[in-house]
Amino acid sequence: MEQCREYLEENPAGKRGAWRTEGRKLFLELGCGKGSFTCALSEQHQDAEIIAIEKVPDAMILAMEKAKARNLKNVRFLDFDASGLREILAPSEADRIYINFCDPWPKSRDAKFRLTAPSFLRIYADLLPDGGEVRFKTDNLPLFLWSKEQFENEGWMLKNVSTDLHAEGIRGILTDYEKRFLQQGIPIRSLTAVKGSSTLGGSAGEPPRLRNAALSDARLC
Repeated sequence: MEQCREYLEENPAGKRGAWRTEGRKLFLELGCGKGSFTCALSEQHQDAEIIAIEKVPDAMILAMEKAKARNLKNVRFLDFDASGLREILAPSEADRIYINFCDPWPKSRDAKFRLTAPSFLRIYADLLPDGGEVRFKTDNLPLFLWSKEQFENEGWMLKNVSTDLHAEGIRGILTDYEKRFLQQGIPIRSLTAVKGSSTLGGSAGEPPRLRNAALSDARLC
């Protein structure tokens, strides 16, 4: 951790509203794991600042080591909970949010912890401008279908919806999980949700309570 501390942002609240210089974009990755996707994203988008959040310290250290080995200058890592994102990012400060292979929390009582639950979607809506995007990928079909429904209910516009993203060849940057799933023949589910004038944010009040939200109940049609 000490050897990579230059990549760790220890006071993220102090950066609120000042994460990027003028003219640069800001991308946020929730759950960066060991950082393969993060580093490739950083290299591909030199015109953007990348914030990578990870709650598992050992994984984050590996991610920071990768960034240091590649001498990346536009990525910072945070040990932070996504529920507090409004504390560290100003309204409309981010341009894009990536959610890759998040924990599905399959039981109904735990649905509120899913990163695609309405309470999180309203946080993302506050952080993005109109036209800002959430890009979501998962191997879990019930989670994908449930998440798609939540985005639609919360007023997001959906595009690039796919239940087999790589059916006709590899598309985009792969995560470590994604490479493993593809080797096992597991399809990747993906969508892009775009914030619009009808998208619900924090000003809409409390999000709906989640009932009967077990992933085993997700509609598979």
